[in-house]
Amino acid sequence: MYGVVTRNAEEVRWPEFDRGFYEVKDVTGRSADPIEDGVNMVSCFGDNAAADADPSLVPVDDMGRPADREREYFDWAYICPSREDYREGLFEIIDDCAAANPDVRLDDIGFPRAEYCRCGVCEQRFAESEYDDRYEWRASVITEFVADAADRIPGDVYMTLYPDPYPGHLYERAGIDLEAVEEHVDEFVVPLYDTAYETTYWLETIAKGFESALETPFNIELYAVNVDVDNLIHALEVAEEYGNGVFFGYEASNARAALRRRRADEREGVTHGEPNSES
Repeated sequence: MYGVVTRNAEEVRWPEFDRGFYEVKDVTGRSADPIEDGVNMVSCFGDNAAADADPSLVPVDDMGRPADREREYFDWAYICPSREDYREGLFEIIDDCAAANPDVRLDDIGFPRAEYCRCGVCEQRFAESEYDDRYEWRASVITEFVADAADRIPGDVYMTLYPDPYPGHLYERAGIDLEAVEEHVDEFVVPLYDTAYETTYWLETIAKGFESALETPFNIELYAVNVDVDNLIHALEVAEEYGNGVFFGYEASNARAALRRRRADEREGVTHGEPNSES
């Protein structure tokens, strides 16, 4: 199964793709109306616009450093997963998505890093919780959110995972308890992005790690923007050995070219019976 991830609604209808994911809300905070003929996709806790409008929503570590674009290791600003008002806003968006199409993809879920969050809300809620271990408490926050979101989605629930299958890393770094969230998710999506795919051994290694870690089906998402078509085809061939499906991110035309060339090459290699010979 092949799919596309796009901000252009018409591209989900291209016949080369079996499934289309349409970004209704992305990490910039940009929003769009959900569509009926694609899986609507919501960036949950990545939101530059919300962070700019209300910096108090941004997670902080124990030194008060916010998880925003001012830190060199964050590509976008995060929102603290404990904030009920923000979560209610996300649920409204998810409701709108589910009303247009029963399947929904949840993107950018989790705490930004292991040292987050130490904001006043998190400190109070952890202190008042049943947990003595902060990691356990953080995982309960994320699992509760995924469960509540899934309850609002009548079709398939897709969830994006950070591309880190090393044992314990998703739990420690993002607060994602895989065993707990798997109960609420139908398929995971793992973005394995590269700008060239000139080598793919790392792609195979990470994909194999997720194959070993997950019971739930997972899909691999490849980056398609300005990637050489031959390299993209090679990455596809590696990814489809492990993923339930392979999705292409953010350049549908390049992805379509790769799929067309791949299918043309396969047709050229087909033979039907033995050639005639004369004795």
